[in-house]
Amino acid sequence: MIYKIWMSVVKEFILLKRDLGGLVILFIMPLVLVITVTLIQDSTFKTISDTKIQILLVDNDKGSVSKTVFDNLEKSQLFSVVTQIDNKPLTEEVAKENVYKGKFQLAIIIPKNLSTDLQAKIDQNVENIVSKMGFSDSIAKPQTSKIIQQKEVKLYFDPAVQLSFKNSVMSSIDKMISQIETKSIYTTFQNQLGEENTKFEQKSFITFKEIVPKVNNKEVLPNSVQHNVPAWTLFAIFFIVIPLSINIVKEKSQGTFVRLLTNPVSNLIVIIGKTITYSVICMIQFYMMVAVAIFLFPHIGLPPLNIEGHLFLMSVVALFSGFAAIGFGILLGTIANTQEQSAPFGATSVIILAAIGGVWVPVFAMPKIMQFIAKSSPMNWALEAFYDVLLRNVSFLEIIPKISLLFLFFIITTSIALFYDKKKRTV
Repeated sequence: MIYKIWMSVVKEFILLKRDLGGLVILFIMPLVLVITVTLIQDSTFKTISDTKIQILLVDNDKGSVSKTVFDNLEKSQLFSVVTQIDNKPLTEEVAKENVYKGKFQLAIIIPKNLSTDLQAKIDQNVENIVSKMGFSDSIAKPQTSKIIQQKEVKLYFDPAVQLSFKNSVMSSIDKMISQIETKSIYTTFQNQLGEENTKFEQKSFITFKEIVPKVNNKEVLPNSVQHNVPAWTLFAIFFIVIPLSINIVKEKSQGTFVRLLTNPVSNLIVIIGKTITYSVICMIQFYMMVAVAIFLFPHIGLPPLNIEGHLFLMSVVALFSGFAAIGFGILLGTIANTQEQSAPFGATSVIILAAIGGVWVPVFAMPKIMQFIAKSSPMNWALEAFYDVLLRNVSFLEIIPKISLLFLFFIITTSIALFYDKKKRTV
């Protein structure tokens, strides 16, 4: 039996050898894909953090608040403030037109009398508090309260910018305005109480600190490489569905499969041979991806992939991911009658599995119904297993459930293929 399996493996390699161009593409294209996508995403992250984004500022206030906003934006590492276009002061209409045409991503419109009305409102509130404390006769002079309308700082966004950018900017500006209001309140209390020399601490009492995982007492900071290499390696592994299914269809259409069955060789032996052959290809793909991420990435401006202590478990995940892809390819090749059926369906189905599995968009960012559907994608099981090993530093026991699902998917798909083939031949 071992000899039969070995000869089946040899037969598969001979078939692959006859199409060297296809074999080269099978290895080269995934490398090009992972390099390109990682470069794009890494440069995008660097653009956000290193390059200042030009924003328009229309100052209708001309007061202390607008000056503080301008100074804070200028000091920011994210923004560069533009207040004139063609040497002409900006107006709201001009700013809106430029943003909506996509020339700028954002325009901030500061309303008239923002500084004076803010101070008047704070004065009213402080005087009310001071008077209730019993200091109204000696310090605060009773005044007739006037109604001060709420002020709006308008934000115009380019319709093409992402929602995450909008939320980030609005959060930053809201924090900035809150700090200005807080400082004004402190100053007003100081003036009302006559304590001119009193200094208030302006720094935030509550701060945030990210606690990152450590390996060998070294902090491990996730980067674009650690996210992209597992995701696109997985994508490449599953793309062997296409050549595998095409080869099976070729065997049926050329009569090779019938000749195989005339020999004392069962269909199971043939499938085992294909599984071994394409598992080897999957592992070669995986190790080539890892080698490129370790040795080539640093030379093209990308951080290297840190696989310290992870290579064995990553190899296990890659192997079982290959099993799942092979099972799907065998099933597709068995059911399809022509190459025109297997190739487009295989490519489309792999893209769909990648999309719902979290390769392109994180599962947590999907709608609830899609998060539920994502749990049924073998790519999601494999991707989570890769992340568990590479980013969450889990043990072998903790990835067993996910690799078991991948192997179960392989068993189910190959069993269906065997049953379908047997049923078809007996009809």
